[in-house]
Amino acid sequence: MDAITRMRCFIQVVDSNGFSAAAREMGRSKALVSKYVGELEDELGVRLLNRTTRQVSMTDVGEAYYKEAVEILQRIDDLQASVQSSHQEVRGRLRVSAPRSLGDDMLNKAMMEFLALYPEINLDLRLEDRFVDLVEEGFDVAVRVTEMEDSSLIARKIAPFRTVLCASPDVIEKYGTPKVPADLATRPCIIDTNYRFKQNWAFRVGGDRVSVTVKGPLEVNSASAAREAALCHLGFLRLPLFFVYEEVQAGKLVPLMEEYEDPLRGIYAVYPHRRHLSAKVRAFVDFLVEWSSRRPTC
Repeated sequence: MDAITRMRCFIQVVDSNGFSAAAREMGRSKALVSKYVGELEDELGVRLLNRTTRQVSMTDVGEAYYKEAVEILQRIDDLQASVQSSHQEVRGRLRVSAPRSLGDDMLNKAMMEFLALYPEINLDLRLEDRFVDLVEEGFDVAVRVTEMEDSSLIARKIAPFRTVLCASPDVIEKYGTPKVPADLATRPCIIDTNYRFKQNWAFRVGGDRVSVTVKGPLEVNSASAAREAALCHLGFLRLPLFFVYEEVQAGKLVPLMEEYEDPLRGIYAVYPHRRHLSAKVRAFVDFLVEWSSRRPTC
């Protein structure tokens, strides 16, 4: 950066026909401009300017250096302008990682709206139930369901994450209403294997996290299939509320033991850089926050 600053000072002195005028143009002191040009000459081991009390003029070497330096700085300025422009425009390839459980319902609807809003975005959405390394694997942003208690993490909360235990009225009538999490160990449960704990359902009991091992007639890696199984009266189901919101509203599925659900979890957008966040990532995260605020299920 010092070399570029010295180069700019030399060019400005030539263009302004003197150190005083160059200093005024650059908003620097005459002594500092003179110092930079002198350092440049010392670094190159040549004299670039002939100095008198009344004027400055380029040496032959200085003239040749001036022509090359002007072209070099123009390329640098053009490159910087190009990068800043692309960074500020909502366009280009956007790589997003998210769990399958969100992609089945929430994200697939949101992404269609996002792409319609930003047609110059090329979205690469990877739905995987694993923890990805954003930098190592080249992702711009990850959408995660987790607890973000460490403020040092670069993350923004998109929405609260509300899980609901539910069942059809027929299942409740047949097997009874579970009163505490341990009651589920003896009742048929539909298991969505997309979730990290699979057969071990975690609840909050008196401030502590309690895990209950469940089993049932169906294990499937699809929230949609699990929801259909619950509507077919195959057992008790636990899914994010947005998957079953319409069925709950219609009375087809009944929420149970809501007081034991974990209130600390949320849906977060996580990205690798806090500073100079690109326009496409900022637009994506802002859109998800706004989109989620319009949904009663989040």
